[in-house]
Amino acid sequence: MNKYNVKIAEVNAENWYECCQLELSREQQEFIEPNAISIAQSKFEPTLKPFAIYYEDIVVGFLMFNSEPEELDAYWVYRIMVDKNYQGKGIGKSATDLMINEMMETYDINRIVVGYHPENQGAHRLYESLGFVDHGDRFGREMAVVKEVSFN
Repeated sequence: MNKYNVKIAEVNAENWYECCQLELSREQQEFIEPNAISIAQSKFEPTLKPFAIYYEDIVVGFLMFNSEPEELDAYWVYRIMVDKNYQGKGIGKSATDLMINEMMETYDINRIVVGYHPENQGAHRLYESLGFVDHGDRFGREMAVVKEVSFN
């Protein structure tokens, strides 16, 4: 997998339906809302920014973050998912890196938080590999991990 084959683009009239067709593995479905719900949510909460994840010009994933700080004085990532047929190739990690760069270039941020279900081991490995740290923050049934961002 070449990380240069991965890109992210805002959800739009051309790619929203493809995002809605993406599927998680059966064991992941209980951890993440369907993409259609996330896209609908972004239409009613305009600070949420939904993006399609592309691999070699094919929509293979979806992510969404908030463009305003929330709890923990941080910008929150709401969703990151890669279709079950494209998992295990490093696409999620590359897309998350691209998302962090997009957030840093667009907003004046110093902290990013991702919330996920504690039993979601794939999410745990991904965020840990990207420098997110668990400080024990919990919100409902989700744990929140934090990445301090610097512009050095």
